[in-house]
Amino acid sequence: MKELRQSIQSEFVQFEQAFAASLKTDYAVLNHVLDYIHTRRGKQLRPILVLLSAAICKGVTDKTIQSAVALELLHTASLVHDDVVDNSPMRRGTKSIHEQWSNKVAVLTGDFILAKVIGLLSDIRNTSILNIVSQVGAALSSGELIQLHDGESMWISEEQYLQVIQHKTACLFAACSEVGAVSSGATARQAHALKQYGMYLGMCFQLKDDVFDFSDIEDLGKPTMNDIRDGKATLPIIKSLQRATKEEANQIKELAEALTNKSPHIDVFEAEQEIRSFVLRYDGTRYAHQLMEKYRKKATDVLRVFPDNKYKECLLSLLNYAINRMH
Repeated sequence: MKELRQSIQSEFVQFEQAFAASLKTDYAVLNHVLDYIHTRRGKQLRPILVLLSAAICKGVTDKTIQSAVALELLHTASLVHDDVVDNSPMRRGTKSIHEQWSNKVAVLTGDFILAKVIGLLSDIRNTSILNIVSQVGAALSSGELIQLHDGESMWISEEQYLQVIQHKTACLFAACSEVGAVSSGATARQAHALKQYGMYLGMCFQLKDDVFDFSDIEDLGKPTMNDIRDGKATLPIIKSLQRATKEEANQIKELAEALTNKSPHIDVFEAEQEIRSFVLRYDGTRYAHQLMEKYRKKATDVLRVFPDNKYKECLLSLLNYAINRMH
């Protein structure tokens, strides 16, 4: 990621300064919460994607910088709200906002950040960018609602799950790459290609997170088996259940549901190990990797509309990073 940032170093510095400025307010309590958010940010993959997408077209503009800030703020607000919805105690290895303060503080902070997004979009004064960001905001919420509705039964199909992650994760990546293109004055063909690229990249990114949930790797920024405990079936276990005998599949489902419901009659560690072993035995994580490779090929193919240059190499490297990252 450091190497990717170096290709757009001066533009990334501008983004960082603009993002920090966007989180300033006259309210001391809110400033304290926003500072907590700012110092615990992730890899900045989405703003990097906005900047690279502009750079590969006609170059980064002031609109690009402001758009990158708006999309990163939207992403930040969605995480704050999602942690409340999921009752998640941790975010990137530290306490989530609602855990550190309260649900009320988290919801109101997320609302404040969303108001900042609206202000930035108003300043940009570009109808296309406004439409893209508003649509992705709606998609993020609908994805969460789809998952909540389907989560009543927990066990969803592969098709349903891919729809959820497209709404909850991939659409934001697609918006970042498309907005980057539009902000630079790209052609419609270029903008469409980058939107597709972003969607495929986002699918790879989320599928890799799904694989991590069944990993023994420590220090991932969130506990493993978290999705199962939250009552969410992800692709590795969905595929493994398809491949198992009906009897074994039912046993694993019962075990997973017991974990979700925090049954006092099971040993949590043993239950998690049994589910993890089941997924590995039926190559559930390998299947997720195979699907990632399919999305990588599609993303690589759509980038053929661009000539070979350092920015194209960076976008291809992002695909490699999404699939091969260790955390």
